[in-house]
Amino acid sequence: MSQTIPAFNNHLPVRVHFGEAGALRLAEIIRDLGATRVLVLLDEGIEDHNPAVVDALSALERSGLDVTRVAKPAGEPTIAMVDAATDQMREARADVFVAIGGGSVIDTAKAARLCGQLGCTFGEFLDSERRYPEAVVPLIAVPTTAGTGSEVSGGAVVSDPGNDRKAGIAHPHLRAQYAVIDPRLTRSMPGTMTANTGIDALAQAIAAIVAKVRTPIGDAIALEAVRLMGESLAAAYRDGDDHVARSKTACASMMAGLAMNISDCTAEHSLGQAIGGLTGAAHGLTIGLVLAETLDRERRFVPERLERVADALGVPEDGTGDGSRAVMAIRDLLVELDFPVLSDLGITEDDLDRLTDLALEDHFLTMSPSPWSREEVRGVFERALELRSRQPVPAT
Repeated sequence: MSQTIPAFNNHLPVRVHFGEAGALRLAEIIRDLGATRVLVLLDEGIEDHNPAVVDALSALERSGLDVTRVAKPAGEPTIAMVDAATDQMREARADVFVAIGGGSVIDTAKAARLCGQLGCTFGEFLDSERRYPEAVVPLIAVPTTAGTGSEVSGGAVVSDPGNDRKAGIAHPHLRAQYAVIDPRLTRSMPGTMTANTGIDALAQAIAAIVAKVRTPIGDAIALEAVRLMGESLAAAYRDGDDHVARSKTACASMMAGLAMNISDCTAEHSLGQAIGGLTGAAHGLTIGLVLAETLDRERRFVPERLERVADALGVPEDGTGDGSRAVMAIRDLLVELDFPVLSDLGITEDDLDRLTDLALEDHFLTMSPSPWSREEVRGVFERALELRSRQPVPAT
């Protein structure tokens, strides 16, 4: 039976600049903001392997602006990294922040800007009532990966190694004011990182369609993100200099970030973040380890939505109508990407109860179209752990 479209609200005030060589225009954007003192937070060592970043930084420093560089250590952002960046931002007294790097750098910049404005450490913020004031200092996010979509999202995920978990925060006021997506900056990504980040973006786009808080605007953006990533990720993995594939994955990543913020993530992120909290593994990698298995469960409740995902991925009709086409397409893509399996991280059956506990505590699980039981969560981890290699497996 046809139903009216439920009421929804969307608020995404991020100015997006997309295109080749866009990062060379940073000084122009900064001057438009009326800023003169710039703090640039970037991945440690990124200039050693990313010539496009070198060009962007050189152009910025030649502009006459007062530029201070701060390097973020490698790895997922931690509470200690956020606190260090907060101190460095405060000392620089910058009137604009620029984050150049992957989602971990951009997330660090968001969290540090918030804590600097509130005058607290990140741990103190987590223990507080979590007030999110409108940002005083603008943030320009310049991604060098095609994955999290953090450049347009209002979320940040920070690891808490002492508790084997990741702390996610989200609010519209966390968002950057500008997102500068220059596909050239992603060409230096190695194949493994390309696969990990691309799977994360694809998972976000699919989740935005599956989530119980989905909206028509989110669906439209998410389905195009699925189409773009589905037709380009394997090509970008095989050839990092494929400028067409890099352009499509960069655009898909940004759109998936928008779709995630209009809608939400679901079970794949809860289970993936549980793995990340326990092992410290890269975010996109952990999502891909359980993506097919979580979708195989979700399709039983929203088969029609996963049929739309399958169509966006270009999978031929097979008459099933149960969403299994989408699950098989994801499994086939993971094969093409030579994606690892859960046991490759050293996870054993002894870890499954802890992983299940961590996943059940995570917010994203509540966004799934139907509540998950403990047995279902553990069952997904069990099925992922049974895999010893990436081979095509029929949907159950």
